[in-house]
Amino acid sequence: MSKGAPPFVGLTGGIGAGKSEALKALERLGAATLSTDAVVHELLESDEMRDLLAERFGDRVAPDGRIDRNAVAAVVFEDPDERKWLEGVLWPRVGERVNSWREEIAQRDPRPRAAVVEVPLLFEAGMEAAFDHTIAVVADEDVRRERAAARGHTGVDSRDAAQLTQNEKAERADFVVRNDRDIADLQQELSAVLENIGL
Repeated sequence: MSKGAPPFVGLTGGIGAGKSEALKALERLGAATLSTDAVVHELLESDEMRDLLAERFGDRVAPDGRIDRNAVAAVVFEDPDERKWLEGVLWPRVGERVNSWREEIAQRDPRPRAAVVEVPLLFEAGMEAAFDHTIAVVADEDVRRERAAARGHTGVDSRDAAQLTQNEKAERADFVVRNDRDIADLQQELSAVLENIGL
């Protein structure tokens, strides 16, 4: 961690664990936050990515000239080779965006309590070394399934199969927070984490 820069923190968790809710809570607690999912969505809106994906997967993934993320997900979560190809295209671009965001955060005055990046596949991508600290968000399996279904996620099992289990993520993370109670409890746990890493 460079002198004066806020702690750089990776936030992860399984599908439906409530990573986005945790990220919002961290922002309320004074952290600067970035979602790599949001960065990916932004990238998928670009003409460059639309052309690359249509060339690889055919027009079915961009039927009206815009990327249909569900169509892309249906292809890549069922075919490990295609998922690997897509990750190879996306991750370097996401990495560039994260690095430039981190540099911008380091210049902020007043300094945020932490710079937190939500990375669903943090450990799977071997990215933990890039962060000063890592946090895994966990929740009861039934709660996770309900949340994923409520968001209209299809192929939850195949998506889950592409990830470490939430127990494995928890074992690898520096801090673990539960997100199957209320928001106040979650925020309290995250506040304690920020106190810890701010020392």
